[in-house]
Parts: sequence; structure tokens; C-alpha cells
Amino acid sequence: MKAAPIEGHNRVLIAEDNSKTRLFLKNQLELLGYEVVGAVSNGQAAVDLAADLNPNLVIMDVKMPEMDGIDAARAITARGPTPIILITGLSSDDMAVKAIEAGVFAYLVKPVTKKQLEPAIKLAMARYSEFRSLKTEVIDLKDAIETRKLVERAKGILMKRCNISEEEAFKLLQAHSQKENKKMREIADNIISASKLI
Repeated sequence: MKAAPIEGHNRVLIAEDNSKTRLFLKNQLELLGYEVVGAVSNGQAAVDLAADLNPNLVIMDVKMPEMDGIDAARAITARGPTPIILITGLSSDDMAVKAIEAGVFAYLVKPVTKKQLEPAIKLAMARYSEFRSLKTEVIDLKDAIETRKLVERAKGILMKRCNISEEEAFKLLQAHSQKENKKMREIADNIISASKLI
């Protein structure tokens, strides 16, 4: 049965230099009810097409000709925040930091399976909506990215300490922010500082 994507969030752009993987992603996304508005084989084409088509989601490989996925993500998000999922051969902390700084909201490790795809899309969309709510709090994009990094760390601490989901951790941060009338960044900072003392 087709899983229905969130209304209005179903236009996807794929950038992947391996034609088999590109076709696999296109087929799986269409089965999940998404409309693939473009499928390209290099980073520069992804940047150009994202500007023309304004997709709701971009899924792209890290290693591509002409421009890699991280540089392409940076160029796409410079025009405005867009949910981006990176596909990588290997996952590392360094790569994760670079990906977050480039505006990536989730990533998949190869080989990509049908089972991984839908949760990754849901995660990217959830993080994107979190980012948008943070963005209303901070005007500057650089500040928003910095805030997102702190919020991600604070969520991780809460998830571990309280044994809760990522969504519950974000809601907890939001609730504290409203209750104490402080910005999310301050709350995240306090949690990170407190965790260093314990």
C-alpha cells in the first residue's frame, strides 16, 4: 500500500551519479507516493535544477562529478532552507558535522534500502520543520545553523538521559523554552553545560 507523503511536501529531486541507484531511488520514491521532479547525475546540475524546480526534498549522493553533495547542499540551502538527505558510502562524525553545516537534515549509508528510505524522509522533514521554527527565533542563517547544532546535541543528551525519542526531546526543549521565556539556543546551551558537570 502506498504511504501518503505530507500534503504539499511530495516533490523530490534526486542527484546520484550511479544510474542504477538513481533509478532505484526514483522507483522507490514513486511507490511511496512522491513525485520525482528531476533526476540528475552531478552536483552542479542538482544546484541548477533545485533553483528552477524548487523541490520540497533533495536526495543526493556525497561523491559526484562537477560538485560533491556537500558543496551542492551548501549552494542549494544558500538560496533558502530545503530538506536535503545525503547518501554516503561511510558515516563519520566529521562528515556529519560538515553535512549539518551545509544544511543537510538526514543521511543514508549505502547500500540504500527501501526500508531505510521512508524513515529518513520523515526524519529530514521533522528536522526541517524544527529548523523552520528555530529560524523564526533567529534572523541570521549562520546563527540558525549554529543553534541547530546545539539543539541537536541537547536532543541527543535528553534522548540518552530520559530514554525518549528525538521528537519528544525536541518538544521538551520547546516546552522549557516557552516556560522559561528563553530562546531554544539558551536552553540547549544549559543542557550541554549541565551534562559536562555530571
